Amino acid sequence: MKTHQSKIEKLIAELCPNGVEFKELGRLAIFENTGVDKKIVDSEQRVMLLNYMDVYNNKHINRDILKMEVSASDSKIKNCNIEKGDIFITPTSETIDDIGHAAVADENISGAVYSYHIMRIRLNEKNDTAPYFIRYLFESDIIQKQILKLATGMTRFGLKKSKFESIKIPLPPLAIQEEIVKILNSFTELEAELEAELEAELEAREKQYDYYREEQLTFGQDVKFVNLDEICEFRYGFTDKAKDEGNVRFIRITDINESGKLRANDSKYLDLSEANKNYLLEKGDILMARTGATYGKTMLFNEDYFAVYASFLIRIRFKENAILPAYYWHFAQSSLYWEQAKKLVGGGAQPQFNANVLKSIKIPIPPIAEQKRIVAILDKFDALVNDISIGLPAELSARRQQYEYYRGKLLDFPLKKA
Repeated sequence: MKTHQSKIEKLIAELCPNGVEFKELGRLAIFENTGVDKKIVDSEQRVMLLNYMDVYNNKHINRDILKMEVSASDSKIKNCNIEKGDIFITPTSETIDDIGHAAVADENISGAVYSYHIMRIRLNEKNDTAPYFIRYLFESDIIQKQILKLATGMTRFGLKKSKFESIKIPLPPLAIQEEIVKILNSFTELEAELEAELEAELEAREKQYDYYREEQLTFGQDVKFVNLDEICEFRYGFTDKAKDEGNVRFIRITDINESGKLRANDSKYLDLSEANKNYLLEKGDILMARTGATYGKTMLFNEDYFAVYASFLIRIRFKENAILPAYYWHFAQSSLYWEQAKKLVGGGAQPQFNANVLKSIKIPIPPIAEQKRIVAILDKFDALVNDISIGLPAELSARRQQYEYYRGKLLDFPLKKA
């Protein structure tokens, strides 16, 4: 990669010795966000829809990734078409960091339109600007810092079209753009191949972890099963407006990741008051998501700071010496737990796993010494699979950081002197 970087530096010195001009995106392209909705109207023509997640999850747009059929008027089909070289971005998101995901159409896609949830960028002069150069810039700090500065919103964040048009980007000669795209494409392909191999190995380890968890949590008739409400108390969280600063962390349902761990990023806070002090967490407390697609997701609180919790979470606090909280956390990841949970919740669009349901969960209670042995074994497997600081997850993270580092270097240009 250093060799590639030196080549770019030589090209810059040769083709733009006085630096690189920065231009507003609106001067280079036409931005459109009046796409098509997901409805089907009998009087309209059926077409395929490029939607938000297609752009969010992909770098290349082609016919094969379009899975949703909708209908559109003749004018919409004409004005919302997809041509080779079109750049599509996510203009809004529930989290500010997800604004500006970008993908490029690799071909003309007839009989297809783009969704009104995404924005199309069509370059004015395709002989002067490489679409994939723009796409890589959307990943970089050059654009992302401007998006963070310009974004507005409370529950959903985004930028108006005029704000996207005002974003400034470096525009070196086309030969430099194309060389950078070639380098980053190659690096991306190598990274993707390695990630696929590592993720396959990680999946194998997860299956192994699942197997040992089920083995360790399978008991005979000599182990007593009790209803959960016999050994703990439940308390719902409360509703308040989270803040960026405060003297206690405010844990929300979105702060618990897919592995049942507390996310370190995007923390929110409150000021401790008489109204919320009864919701302070203690080490060993369990938090469980009680509604929606994430119902039943369970986290063990074991932090050294003060924290309270939001209304869509239930706090589970165990009676003294009744059970090891870590043992319960591992149980809450098991098939024995989830078989009960799925039978007990309602089958509606928003499953409810409230305290009345939770108290009926039956849990095996082996002796404390046996619980400690089980926790020690399963903690090691959990760390190997999920801890970002060790093992395969760390290697995946290191590869992504390496890519981001070199992308930043390649896209760092000296500003053209006035």
